[in-house]
Amino acid sequence: MSEVKHRIGSIEAALTPRRAGFRAGAGLSAERMWARSYRNRLRLTDSVIVLVTVAVALVTRFGSDPTDGTSPEFAALYATISLLIVTTWMLSLWAYRTRDHRITGVGVSEYRRVAAASVFTFGLLAIVFVIVKIEVARGFFMLALPFGLAGLMTSRWLWRRWLTAQRERGHYLSRALVAGSREDVSYVVDRINASSGAMYNVLGAAVDTQQADAPQTDSLPCDAGKVPIVADLTTIGMAAANLEVDTVIVTGHPSDDTAFIRDLSWQLEGTATELVLAAKLTDVAGPRIHFRPVEGLPLIHVEIPQFEGGKHVLKRLFDVVVSGTALLLLSPLLLAIAIVVHFDSPGGVIFTQERVGRNSRTFLMRKFRSMVATAESDRTGLIEQNQGAGVLFKMKNDPRVTRAGRVLRKYSLDELPQLWNVFVGDMSLVGPRPPLPSEVQGYEKHVHRRLYIKPGLTGLWQVNGRSDLSWDESVRLDLYYVENWSLIGDLMLIWRTFKVVLHPVGAY
Repeated sequence: MSEVKHRIGSIEAALTPRRAGFRAGAGLSAERMWARSYRNRLRLTDSVIVLVTVAVALVTRFGSDPTDGTSPEFAALYATISLLIVTTWMLSLWAYRTRDHRITGVGVSEYRRVAAASVFTFGLLAIVFVIVKIEVARGFFMLALPFGLAGLMTSRWLWRRWLTAQRERGHYLSRALVAGSREDVSYVVDRINASSGAMYNVLGAAVDTQQADAPQTDSLPCDAGKVPIVADLTTIGMAAANLEVDTVIVTGHPSDDTAFIRDLSWQLEGTATELVLAAKLTDVAGPRIHFRPVEGLPLIHVEIPQFEGGKHVLKRLFDVVVSGTALLLLSPLLLAIAIVVHFDSPGGVIFTQERVGRNSRTFLMRKFRSMVATAESDRTGLIEQNQGAGVLFKMKNDPRVTRAGRVLRKYSLDELPQLWNVFVGDMSLVGPRPPLPSEVQGYEKHVHRRLYIKPGLTGLWQVNGRSDLSWDESVRLDLYYVENWSLIGDLMLIWRTFKVVLHPVGAY
């Protein structure tokens, strides 16, 4: 305890002038400065896209001169309608807080809000036009929504790539202090460091020095290195001011101090520091978490996962449409790969293998053959060289893989025939990795939850390292997906899969 206070005293002495200015509110915090700058960029881009979209829709529907052959009243009507669409659209993007710095650059909330604001805009205007009996050309009205939404989504994705690149260089980051027990602080810091889109730069930790058997050290070990301990739970406010942090992330508080959060929020009053509570609801996604205050008591409601219902029907419809279209469009490529596999080594072109699907139902999964025809029988002699995690069998330099197979595996081209499995309903485009029956026999009880939904052609396991993942991490990702998937999340995973295929990691 004395060592921690000594470190806090040294920090306070060195940074006293900065602390005074910070407390006085001399300027915006680093977080608010970059957030304002980034928000202005998004606002400008959104405005340009909305204006151009409405103009293009107008020209596409009526030609380059909408007034040609029409009355002045008609031209004035569509000028007014166009202005109304642009104004309502921009107001909706603002009302839905699509440029809030807490959701931009990470997760799917930003995309959801942009989509919701756009659909709301056109739904509201359609109702208004019907009520006031204004006849609007359907072509003009319906062109603007899909083109505009596609433009906004593409713009946000491009800005997100730019922001991620800036954060990898150490820019556009919020200076953060993480407080709580040593275990909880380490967990939160590791999760922040593991995310390429994380917006925080953790400067230090404030730990519970009253924790039983807590080692007296000046740093906290984490996966990415050590985080300096700069405070205990009684001196967080002072350390936050000294270090001029933008955010204090609290992972827990002393069990005997029920007013801890309230008192800390009072300490941070008058500063530019935000207070964030990191509820350690492991593997529970934001959309399943809802807050409901009851007489001043904030209750956290966690929705129970549903494995039937409307959104699963939509997922199946999406699978059929996309897989069927892909099979038609990719048929020349599939034929070319089949010819290469046939002439590369003896054996069949398509390799079929029994896998376990939803509710433990087995099916035959199809792949282009990437190994020699005797691969299954040869596996016995390679068991001792297994490099796979858990019940998986994997080898980085598997001698059974053919020359063509190495290329196919590297770019996941061998898995394209699984589009047929998706089309007929054995698999989904996105889901957990399809396991072998022998793997399922070795599952612990909780791992069987992977079988609650259909396995996927791609998934979190594919975009996060594939064969390089540990068994525990692979299970964690699959279980997270099973309970928290969404159609927008599936679209993002499919997009990330394309990037992984072009830059393979863990593919062998």
